[in-house]
Amino acid sequence: MPDSPDDDAPALRLPYDVGVLADAPLRTERLVLRPLEASDAPDVWEYQRLPEVLRYIPWPRRSREEGFLHTVKRSGLRRLARDGDAVIVAMELVGERSISIWGDRVVGDVMLRVSSAEHAQLEIGWVLHPAFQGRGLAAEAAGAVLGYAFDVLRPHRVQAILDARNTASARLCERLGMRREATILEEEYHDGAWEDTAVYGILAREWAARG
Repeated sequence: MPDSPDDDAPALRLPYDVGVLADAPLRTERLVLRPLEASDAPDVWEYQRLPEVLRYIPWPRRSREEGFLHTVKRSGLRRLARDGDAVIVAMELVGERSISIWGDRVVGDVMLRVSSAEHAQLEIGWVLHPAFQGRGLAAEAAGAVLGYAFDVLRPHRVQAILDARNTASARLCERLGMRREATILEEEYHDGAWEDTAVYGILAREWAARG
């Protein structure tokens, strides 16, 4: 009997609960990657408040209290089930003391979002404290999360959407094997100026071919 026409149709493995990474976090050479927690707010605030981070991340300027509440909200994003759902994975740097809690410091985070459940597409994004940039930590974290996403969630395509001026993230996309697929001119208006958006993408078969 011939295969059904739908046998090769794209299908994300949903629903997915990021809580599984609390019990069995991803571990790289220098990082522990696990769900963002409300208790991470002091560490997150240290990069969330910086102008050089806000230049490229679509976060408004927040007070410390507002920033803590934002981290609590983001830590509650635990489940992927439908378009727009997101989860946040904290980058915990082993051996770097946390700002105000016992344990290692969260120096950044990685986001996974469902772009299209119907077409098996995810979005990945990242932010890293500028004081820890230039050491390959963002590539280490994003590469591990991207590989995990392809293995566990089985997307057909993963994209990254970034401010076109963000050359560091563009280089990281290229290190991950992502291609620049589009530049959307003057898509958003921030701080008195129009900003271009860059779209990068990689297919499952391209990721697999990297070995």
